[in-house]
Amino acid sequence: MTFTEALFALMPMQALAAALVLITLIGWREADAGGRWAQVGMATLALGLALRSPVLGDPASVPNAVHSGGAGLVSVSLSALWWALGLWLTPRPGRWAMTAAPVVLTLGHALLWQHHDAAQTLVDLVLGAQLIWLGVALTLPGRTAVLQGLNSRRWRLLGLAAVLPLLGAMLSRAIATLLGDTAPWPDLVLALAGQLALLLALPMLLLAWRGQTEAELARLAQTDGLTGLADRSAFTKRSVDLISMARRYDEPLALVLLELDNVAALRSERGTDFADRALALFASCVQAQMRLGDLAGRLEGEQCGVLMARCLPEGPQALDRRLRTALATSAPGELGLALSFSAGWGRLRPGDRGLPDLQRRAETALYEARRAGGGVLMAEPGVAD
Repeated sequence: MTFTEALFALMPMQALAAALVLITLIGWREADAGGRWAQVGMATLALGLALRSPVLGDPASVPNAVHSGGAGLVSVSLSALWWALGLWLTPRPGRWAMTAAPVVLTLGHALLWQHHDAAQTLVDLVLGAQLIWLGVALTLPGRTAVLQGLNSRRWRLLGLAAVLPLLGAMLSRAIATLLGDTAPWPDLVLALAGQLALLLALPMLLLAWRGQTEAELARLAQTDGLTGLADRSAFTKRSVDLISMARRYDEPLALVLLELDNVAALRSERGTDFADRALALFASCVQAQMRLGDLAGRLEGEQCGVLMARCLPEGPQALDRRLRTALATSAPGELGLALSFSAGWGRLRPGDRGLPDLQRRAETALYEARRAGGGVLMAEPGVAD
């Protein structure tokens, strides 16, 4: 066995070791979707490389289906890693291409099996195209709110350091094959680039998973567990920025307080779990109907708040209408009964010292809405409805 063949023969074991490390450190049940795709990608890569390993002997003596299947599995592994990146960063374009690539490669390789050079060139070109798309996924802007736990630039650079040399080596071998060059150097360069890629892939995937996990923990620490809205502490902290921006640019800002009607009756008649489901449904409607840039949170008990930046005079009424329509549509189907809510709102005034002053007037309006029998929106005193 030559030195180049020995390098290729080591790759399946390296990929398998990486997959086992990922499963051991991340776990399977505990892993997020991106972590599972990464584990699947490395495990599939190990199997695909094993089916194409020189350890199996002369390629001419190995059944066609083994080599075609191996090429297809390597392609599947690249697609799985691409899906992992999409889940860790943000969805990337090319979903259908990455899904179709393994099928095209497997069938094309099987059809061209008798023409070894053509089949090998097809493998290099298809895998090269997938590596290009992986590189694009690593360079596109990411979802910083998701990866706030760790600067994603670090593991992105590791990923590019793994992908780019491998891509160059694969395309070089394809070009050499097309030109009829039978020199051994393209295979040697590809083997060395493959070793480098496998060496860098494991720390890259572990850093990406760690960043996503840290970001998710940070998000959960600021989120109410039942409703998924910001908790009172996070709402108060983030309101400081919104109020400061409104004052700096002299923009209107309003606080709308929302509270489900008759929650105590629901809790006594249907039980605490049913009341919690109703509150969670209400919160999901709030999240769906508030504008981009607004801040929603669970302030206490059944009371939720929406801080509306750049709020026109009709903004609270528009939110109220959308929310009542959404709740009237979803509650009967989800819970088997209709839900209503009371709401009160106040506008930021020049003399307000912060959120507490604004919230005090909005609570007065909410109290008036409850006194009116519920199911209505009231404005703070002195503000026309």
